[in-house]
Amino acid sequence: MENKLMVGGQAVIEGVMMRGPKLVATAVREPSGKISVKVDSVKSIGDTYPILKKPMLRGVVALGESLVLGIKSLSYSAKMAGEEDEQLSDKELVGTILFALVMAVVLFVVIPTSAAKYLHAATTSPILLNLMEGALRLAIFLVYIYGISRMKDIKRVFQYHGAEHKTIHAYEAGVPLTVENVQKFSTLHPRCGTAFLLIVMIVSIFVFAFLGWPDLWLRILSRVILLPVVAGVSYEIIRFAGRTKNPVVHMAILPGLWLQKITTNQPADEMVEVAIQSLEAVIATDPVPERTVAAETVAIAES
Repeated sequence: MENKLMVGGQAVIEGVMMRGPKLVATAVREPSGKISVKVDSVKSIGDTYPILKKPMLRGVVALGESLVLGIKSLSYSAKMAGEEDEQLSDKELVGTILFALVMAVVLFVVIPTSAAKYLHAATTSPILLNLMEGALRLAIFLVYIYGISRMKDIKRVFQYHGAEHKTIHAYEAGVPLTVENVQKFSTLHPRCGTAFLLIVMIVSIFVFAFLGWPDLWLRILSRVILLPVVAGVSYEIIRFAGRTKNPVVHMAILPGLWLQKITTNQPADEMVEVAIQSLEAVIATDPVPERTVAAETVAIAES
């Protein structure tokens, strides 16, 4: 297969964002039916500080950059889709990111580790308590994903998520990017951000399992401090899985593909048109050749 740009993607409101090594493009279907495409240059902090491209560090950088770009693209898409009057300012962007991080810590760290203390009646083993806490965290994550998937607006976003995956599959396969060709491909992609998050949940179970069972505030603090480690390990796993053809590895990532049956829906043709325009805006003007294609910005990093 000929060299391809490394392209990451994300579904946004009535649209799709695609990112290449040098450019990021967000295509949105406006209420009038017109497709608006915004293209910006992008530079990873890893280009300035090469050490951040080393294993373990690059996953944390990719995740952080994905979060910033994702929120910016969501803000733009909300404006173009007619849901917001203006985009987020830099101050509002920082506030939104901090709020999202705090909510994630509360939902996936504070709540499960606080609830796990009630399991003392079943066991006093620190390892078992940590494992049960991890299982509770995973359950909360799965319930959360399923719950938001039932929302009407999110269902449309998940359709665009499917369009994004299909389009990147077609690009990887080297076929012309037409709606007919793209629709033939699967909505599931092994390097999807959904799969990355699932791996994060699973890796955290094993990382935290051997930390003992200190007081509540120490448990919360230790989990927050080790989140970059968990993210770094998870990134390396999904990066390896995306590049190897080992059948055992591919069997191991099957749960991530199964979970995408919730987070992706079959897109309409007009949604695929949006995804194609977003990807074409990146590959038509970004001259940097790479060997792999990522399905999600986290693998940037899904993938």
